[in-house]
This record gives sequence, structure tokens and C-alpha cells, in this order.
Amino acid sequence: MQTRANYATVYVGAQLAPEGHSLDLEWATDAGDETDAFEFTVPTDEPTDAYIGLQAFDVAEYGHEILVNGEPLGGFDIPPNEGWQYWVDTLSGATLHEGTNTVQFRRNAEGTDAFAVGTVTVHWKEPVE
Repeated sequence: MQTRANYATVYVGAQLAPEGHSLDLEWATDAGDETDAFEFTVPTDEPTDAYIGLQAFDVAEYGHEILVNGEPLGGFDIPPNEGWQYWVDTLSGATLHEGTNTVQFRRNAEGTDAFAVGTVTVHWKEPVE
């Protein structure tokens, strides 16, 4: 079976931070410990080899999670890095399905880290008809 690459881009523009702490970013809305679930559409009932790429700003600690369709990805999701980073993670522990899917970010509430998420791109392969 032949496949082709496809993707969906989602602008998150959110800052995750403990109460009383802020990165003072004009472009990022304050999300607290968890962002809203952002929707994107997958136009096939056979998505395979899915992965997510995200822009993250000023991540200082491990332990934050990416959730796809409410399911957290396996392993550590967003590694620490000063300033901007572009991080890619496979969708292990979560699956895509045809139609509306969601992506969401959850801060490790036990830590003191504040960070922001910019644009997210979800990639997958789909059959060529």
C-alpha cells in the first residue's frame, strides 16, 4: 500500500505556569496547569506513523505532558531547554482517528516551571487511493 504524508497545524499560544508566576509574554494566554483541548481534523480512517512537533519556550523541568485525544503520550514529552525549542515526539500511547482529534498540554503541577507553547503540527501517513 502506498502512503503519503499529511499534517494539521494548530496554534496554541498558551503559557502554563503555577499560580502567581508568569513569563510576561504578550502573545500567550494564561492557561494555568492545563491548556484547553485544541481540535484538528484527520481525513483518513487509517492514519499511521504519527508524530507531533511543537514550539516550546523556556521549559525548565521534565514531567510536562502532551495529551492527544485525552491520552498522554508515553515517556517524557517536552525536555528542558532555555528559550525556544522545536521538539518532536511520536504518538506512543495515543492514537489518531478519522475526524476531529484534540491536542492538549498539561504542566507538571508538582514543579515550579513556567513555559509556553506556540504552534503545534501533528503529522501522519495515510493511504493513497
